Amino acid sequence: MAALPGPRQLVLALDHAESFARDDFLPGPSNEAGLALVERWPDWPSPVMALVGPEGSGKSHLAAIWAERSGARILSARLLRESDVPRALTTGAVVIEDLVAEGIDEQALFHLLNLAREQQASVLLTARRTPAGHPFRIADLASRLRAVPAVTLAPPDESLLRALIVKLAADRQLVVDDALVNFLAARIERTYAAARSAIALIDREALRLKRPPTRALAAELWRDRA
Repeated sequence: MAALPGPRQLVLALDHAESFARDDFLPGPSNEAGLALVERWPDWPSPVMALVGPEGSGKSHLAAIWAERSGARILSARLLRESDVPRALTTGAVVIEDLVAEGIDEQALFHLLNLAREQQASVLLTARRTPAGHPFRIADLASRLRAVPAVTLAPPDESLLRALIVKLAADRQLVVDDALVNFLAARIERTYAAARSAIALIDREALRLKRPPTRALAAELWRDRA
């Protein structure tokens, strides 16, 4: 018998090293339920659980923490194929990242959920909206996903936003002081995506202009964006 191809591992498109270690996760009121979920495993209310939140809200970081604890593979929903399913569950746990209704192999996902139930495996889904809110064509798959409990990650509070700015800068090996952190926290949207975009802009412009990442530089950049 020909060997089955291995499942397609999720490749994170990052232009710098971003740590997904447990010690680098920033806890706060907005994500405490998600952290409690991954640390509660295997005592889950359901074998299949979902982490839901906007882009950059920490879903992938929490999924990586859970994968380290459970031995789970991390696979992209868009890359999952039926031929991947048997090997996807060889460790008894799998993460399916970025669940969407468009552009995925619904039959493969349905097969994976059925096999996980048969094998009593654990599945963690990540998505920007609850699995129940996706218009899947396969009725049985839609019904199965409507029953999946979801934990929602909320936007960061001010304290977590400031800590996130510092962490994102550290991931890029940038040293930022309180003046820069205060400036950014007062001017960007209170979202993970806005913090990530702001630090990426400062990193890029500091490198281009050969200047340190300071409040003065940020003030110039935000004046130009006004």
